[in-house]
Amino acid sequence: MRTPFVVGNWKLNKTIAEALALVTELKNQLGAVKGVAVGVAPVATAIHSVAKRLEGTQIATCAQNCHWEASGAWTGELSPQLLADAGASWVIVGHSERRQFFGDTSESVGKKAAAVIQAGLGAIVCVGESLAERDGGRTLGVVDEQLAGGLAGIDLAGAARLVIAYEPVWAIGTGRTATPAQAQEVHAHIRTRLAERYGQACADGIRIQYGGSVKPSNAEALMSERDIDGALVGGASLEAADFIAIVKAARPA
Repeated sequence: MRTPFVVGNWKLNKTIAEALALVTELKNQLGAVKGVAVGVAPVATAIHSVAKRLEGTQIATCAQNCHWEASGAWTGELSPQLLADAGASWVIVGHSERRQFFGDTSESVGKKAAAVIQAGLGAIVCVGESLAERDGGRTLGVVDEQLAGGLAGIDLAGAARLVIAYEPVWAIGTGRTATPAQAQEVHAHIRTRLAERYGQACADGIRIQYGGSVKPSNAEALMSERDIDGALVGGASLEAADFIAIVKAARPA
């Protein structure tokens, strides 16, 4: 059985004080919830404070991005090693906003993912198609290309610390959500590709999150699909009540 993993990606939101208020509420409300792994991804300036507040809990602190080099002349960048030092245990790489606005490519996402795994952290590798690509019937081809690049430097041993997040770009922040059947189709396809790369036993253990306008109202239907193992939650993770409801919806039946 794969333990569902629900991560709140706060994007560019929350001061340190606001972040601490939110995680304190999550810590108090989610302490008794079993069968679901939970993480939050605050802005980089809040990672250390959030990780400290969450010490002794089951809630993981995640980073939203990283650079692939450990150190050097890379002004403005943060390495997996520095993020780990601040308290992060997971790093999201290849989020659609990074691809769309900051030039992330399948190759650079692969370098980031490999660096995260090599640093001993968990990597959440995001893949997903735009509306034009879906309408053009290219969804699976786009996902294949992004997966091949994103996993290029991760071997079988590293795959144990890997999570894939399928996020249809057309459903992020738009209020539109892939139907459970649409999401399941792509998740099952991703698992097939993982099995080809790492073997069926390994692929069966890798969690594949869904991301794209996940809300309390649709979470349970999405998570009940066989190959959907949690969620990468955007806007709804900024409100404690909404995020808690999504976490509870992810509990195995």
